[in-house]
Amino acid sequence: MPYTKRRRLVTSAVAIVLGATALAACGSGSGDSETESGPVSLTYWTWTPGMDKVVDLWNKGPGKKDRITVTVKKQASGDTLVTKILTAHKAGKAPDLVQAEYQALPTLVSNDALADISKTVGDAKGRFADGVWQQTTLGTDAVYAVPQDIGPMMFYYREDLFKEYGLTVPTTWDEFAETARELKKAAPGKDLTTFSANDSGLFAGLAQQAGAKWWTTSGDRWKVSIDDAATRKVAEFWGGLVKEGAIDNQPMYTPAWNKAMNTGKQIAWVSAVWAPGTLTTAAPDTKGKWAMAPLPQWSANENRTGSWGGSSTAVTTDSKHQEAAAEFAAWLNTDGDALNALAKESGIYPAAKNAQTSGAFLKPPAYFSNQADFYTKAADIAETTAPSAWGPNVNVAYTTFKDAFGAAAKNKSDFGAALDKMQADTVADMKKQGFEVAE
Repeated sequence: MPYTKRRRLVTSAVAIVLGATALAACGSGSGDSETESGPVSLTYWTWTPGMDKVVDLWNKGPGKKDRITVTVKKQASGDTLVTKILTAHKAGKAPDLVQAEYQALPTLVSNDALADISKTVGDAKGRFADGVWQQTTLGTDAVYAVPQDIGPMMFYYREDLFKEYGLTVPTTWDEFAETARELKKAAPGKDLTTFSANDSGLFAGLAQQAGAKWWTTSGDRWKVSIDDAATRKVAEFWGGLVKEGAIDNQPMYTPAWNKAMNTGKQIAWVSAVWAPGTLTTAAPDTKGKWAMAPLPQWSANENRTGSWGGSSTAVTTDSKHQEAAAEFAAWLNTDGDALNALAKESGIYPAAKNAQTSGAFLKPPAYFSNQADFYTKAADIAETTAPSAWGPNVNVAYTTFKDAFGAAAKNKSDFGAALDKMQADTVADMKKQGFEVAE
């Protein structure tokens, strides 16, 4: 998920559930870095803006005391960075630390690029929601990264227009569908929202909330379940709304979408905690008119959300100073001063629970100045993030989603067939790469 599209508040509390057997030989690293007796210099690859200013706090504070100096090297994000890390690792020249999106961790671990840092950072577990911490463990006792930022999903709506049209904020997806239909009757030229096929992370987060686990392992084999019942339910729900014309079918982040959001042609958005940053640019004329609520649920007695984006700080197996690197990774993502600096300089929404309602998050975003409890509510929602399961070829699944679901949305055709295509392409690619895949 490209950072530039996201909005200064990036990004997933996606928990990765993988079998210990399949990972027993992966990502172990040396895990035995000795306490350094002299100065240690570490290199950190990251795309986060302003990270050099945050790292300066370490170099002048705790790092100076321990004689551990960290140098930031700015990189591209997404698949570009993953490829660069793996290329460097094959040459034995990967940096000490890397920023990694949660869905990239299985790929990096399966290539033995990330070290197990559980002995150094294990005590940090209590700082994060269970679903957030789990995503860095891959279902084992090992820990391959420290969570940095998350993107719990929420429901955003035009408070003034909901009132004007007599609409009630939906608490279930059935109510969401009825709200879309009610708006169409009251104002045929408006849409509640759109189904966008240009951002796979949105669909993945919705499937996550519904209980999907796309990649798991069975013994020493991978099992791919992108077309499981939970995901199919999500696909059929949104496909049905598009087909009947209850919602729009145009992609997000286009000039047309910006105009629809800014003029009130679309009056709601299923998004994540970073949405205020996007709305500030996309819909500047509607500042103070939006409100945020929990994501609708599949049944009234449920209370969980999905996540859209997120990243972590990992230590590579190539690092000759893994213990020192892990010490820095823990500081960066749990220390109060570091987290405040990350919020100020980098605009992240922290994974650490204690930081979500303190420091930079004591006041609501300026765009949501009308909702004083924005971050208090966001922290409560983040705590309910459902676990998910990522695999070694997320990029293939995401690319197929954009192609197959993009065509289905445009043509208002069967989303189920698009999901079948996503499953088939993902399995075929894994087999091509040499992975054992259970039928």
